[in-house]
Amino acid sequence: MNETTTTRLYQPDAKKASFFKSARKMLLTSVAALGITLGSTAALAQDLPGKGVTVIPTKSSIAEETFQTVLVMRALEKLGYDVKPISIAEYNIGYQALANGDATFMAAAWVPLHDNFYNAVGGNKTLYREGTYSNNALQGYLIDKATADKYHITNIEQLKDPEIAKLFDSNGDGKADLTGCTPGWGCQETIEHHMDAYDLRKTVVHNMGSYPAMMADTIARYREGKPVLYYTWTPYWVSGVLVPGKDVVWLEVPFTSLPGDQKGINTVLPNGKNYGFPVNTQHIVANKAFAQANPAAAKLFAVMQLPVGDINAQNLRMRDGENKPTDIERHADAWIKAHQSTFDGWIKQALDAANAAK
Repeated sequence: MNETTTTRLYQPDAKKASFFKSARKMLLTSVAALGITLGSTAALAQDLPGKGVTVIPTKSSIAEETFQTVLVMRALEKLGYDVKPISIAEYNIGYQALANGDATFMAAAWVPLHDNFYNAVGGNKTLYREGTYSNNALQGYLIDKATADKYHITNIEQLKDPEIAKLFDSNGDGKADLTGCTPGWGCQETIEHHMDAYDLRKTVVHNMGSYPAMMADTIARYREGKPVLYYTWTPYWVSGVLVPGKDVVWLEVPFTSLPGDQKGINTVLPNGKNYGFPVNTQHIVANKAFAQANPAAAKLFAVMQLPVGDINAQNLRMRDGENKPTDIERHADAWIKAHQSTFDGWIKQALDAANAAK
């Protein structure tokens, strides 16, 4: 979003030439005193570190990741980068694209949930991940509070009981229907692991597909007064519609068990609860070669921080109908305006890094 401004200079007639010559001399003297030269704006534009460099953002099919992605795009544009439209790919493909250089950055990279994806494509050898973009992302399994209270359900292990599982049967096969993940997401691997670790295969079905569509059905069932069982995470709009503690409750797990590179991570929260997933942080992950060649962008990725509450608030606005691309861009621009000093600080740190690398 670079703009070129053309200025038309006023040409005085001969009788006024002397006056304008004198005025121009005074103006140049004043400007010089401020340490500014004519053409400094043009020089700044030419000196922006991102000039001539193309950036390709990538994100998953989760529309609610667009907001934090656009914020990064806006900052990169401010640094002069030529930022292309967002490329959509599920995480397993997205990480491959980043490692191969087919994409430049992802603004919703979860740790430790995505560790398997990260390491599978070379980890720190091919990818750049510094700083923390957002903290305190929770995940887990929830059921409606009415059923939980009536049958005293607090732990997902209780679903091994066919009679308890049958309460959440939505298609008549006698098994509980768990609204799970979109294939290719990090949560898919963890839920599948839990199905075996907690011996749930005989009584629970992990339904996979388009998560937004499945949750729409789940919410409809809840509003009909039927029991519901689902996986979700924060920040996301679901917990603004089905409010934990009011409409639904978190289920604990009998013990910690995680797949692959997450093995050994403790999922017990500070309050003693264990929802089966560790508290995650979100990061901006980029192609390492790009980061090494672009110290301004690398610094930007490392210093940007976004409160999880701000993501939740924006996601809920999307849930309430403000979900068009123009709406999300407006939300991002409004956030920048409301936090202008923070945004400008990111840009300054990025420019300083670029100058230090010269």
